[in-house]
Amino acid sequence: MSAKPGDRLKDEGTSLQVTAAGATAGVVSRFVIAPLDVVKIRLQLQTHSLSDPLSTRNLHGSPIYKGTLPTLLSIFRSEGLTGLWKGNLPAELLYLCYFAVQFTTYRQTTLLLHSTLGESTLPPSAESFISGAAAGATGTTATYPLDLLRTRFAAQGNDKIYKGFLPAIRQIHHQEGYKGFFRGLAPALGQIIPFMGTFFAVYETLRPKLSKLELPFSSGGALAGTIASVTAKTGTFPLDLVRKRIQVQGPTRGGYVHKNIPEYTHGTFGTMREIVAREGLRGLYRGLTVSLVKAAPASAVTMWTYERALRFYGSFGTGGNNVKGI
Repeated sequence: MSAKPGDRLKDEGTSLQVTAAGATAGVVSRFVIAPLDVVKIRLQLQTHSLSDPLSTRNLHGSPIYKGTLPTLLSIFRSEGLTGLWKGNLPAELLYLCYFAVQFTTYRQTTLLLHSTLGESTLPPSAESFISGAAAGATGTTATYPLDLLRTRFAAQGNDKIYKGFLPAIRQIHHQEGYKGFFRGLAPALGQIIPFMGTFFAVYETLRPKLSKLELPFSSGGALAGTIASVTAKTGTFPLDLVRKRIQVQGPTRGGYVHKNIPEYTHGTFGTMREIVAREGLRGLYRGLTVSLVKAAPASAVTMWTYERALRFYGSFGTGGNNVKGI
């Protein structure tokens, strides 16, 4: 049975409320899952494995990470507590801007579909997929330089390549030009469009049903967000890994915590072929476990915070649609 209009995320709140709630959800979510994000990036950039002794030759001092918790502890021991929040400033700015753009675009795309095609023309799942894909592509493109900075800071070990946020911007611009800020954008868009389309389609389908269940903290929406994120993440993970590998290319490639990151020069699919040739199919899924572990709390915190922030901002009575709680 289709959800009632008022039961769907895109029908709630004014544009300003949606933007503010999306930004709030992004900042809170990022801080909570920052250590897992650093672990994921370190694992994605690792080309060697303990199960393959031949791959551990010529590491040039690179660490060998295996598993989520051991990697977390290894980073903590070698780099301290702050090592688990490396790249947090560009990441907070990224999440703040990305989620604001994403939720706003999602709502505006839905309204555009309604005005051009009518509210009942498309099935709710198809409408959610189109709106989610548009939201993901717009948010990713608009905030991509921050995503690249987040990755490069998280990939740094104790030897600093970039001394700070603004120095990093100047250094990348000087060494790589404006193009340097958009390394890996193609796989990022290739990943985010189906990811966000699937995420919102699954989320909008499950949310009305799960919201009726008696769950801790009235978190039916959070559970729907978790299931949606895990489903979408698994299907698009190889492109996310390729994006990370390409983001650290350039003149600083050999200066990160992993000193043996290969040089990739043949685009998205060429990079995928090289990874499979060198590391096997498993190479495309390095860090998937921690990514899924991260996806659950990240999506739950994001959607839980978003809906409550939307309700909070709606309580100020700025006009427009009423905001519903879960």
